[in-house]
Amino acid sequence: MRVAFLGLGIMGRPMASSLVKAGHEVSVWSRTAGKVVEGARSATSPAEASRGAEVVWMCVSDTEAVESVLFGSQGVEEALAQCMTIVDSSTISPSATRQFAERVRARGVQYVDAPMTGSKVAAEGGTLIFMVGGEETVIESLKPLFSAMGKVFFRMGETGKGQAAKLAMNLQIALIYEGFAEGLTLATKLGVDVENLIGVIQASMVRSGVVDYKAPFVLKRDFTPNFPLRLMHKDIRLALEAAKEVRVKLPALETVEEVYEMATEDGHENLDYAATLTLLEKWAGVEVKGASA
Repeated sequence: MRVAFLGLGIMGRPMASSLVKAGHEVSVWSRTAGKVVEGARSATSPAEASRGAEVVWMCVSDTEAVESVLFGSQGVEEALAQCMTIVDSSTISPSATRQFAERVRARGVQYVDAPMTGSKVAAEGGTLIFMVGGEETVIESLKPLFSAMGKVFFRMGETGKGQAAKLAMNLQIALIYEGFAEGLTLATKLGVDVENLIGVIQASMVRSGVVDYKAPFVLKRDFTPNFPLRLMHKDIRLALEAAKEVRVKLPALETVEEVYEMATEDGHENLDYAATLTLLEKWAGVEVKGASA
């Protein structure tokens, strides 16, 4: 398939590379100059990348970035053509997603929201999990692309439901990690060896994919961004905004958002979201680490 891939960040670049490796004809664009994908044609604007494409796939930072890529100067809108499909793997507002979809559908273009989970490692390995919103027949036509980048996709319903599912997922990830970080901080303050504690966690019902993935990084004090704190903070805010729109109260997430706000004030926004642990450590006067750190 002819695919324009827009956004070559931590997730987007390996996703575009997976499409090239699967034999698709790919053109790419990134806001950051100089980013390239081997085997793909580089374009100077979203419009240039999208001309002649069957599918335009986006993976950018936030709602405002998606709107700019689609409808800004030299945006995708300038290259829209009948029977084109736009897919958005960014994590953005569900209500904004529906608005964007209505605007392009008026031009005969299909719109699918397909945020994903799995972090950097899954993007590089082509094992992402996609949560998809859109018409079933359109989604079926995209199967070769989903298969190139991921191990499974789930249709969540009509357009916007993929984004809604992603916010619910990231809400849980943020809360699970916060509980893990607070548990490690308390255990350290009480003199418990954290490596022993993690062994207990992984042998018990407390075990989770979040803990399995993050524990080795925490023990090494490696906060290199697999999922930058600023993006998780953005997703938390999106979840709170969506909850407000439908009159749902999320008290635990409201508290965790305050932790992210303070971690951002401490200058950790470009580290992995696991770096929220350092704020808890500062308050407790301890440092959580494994023997090899």
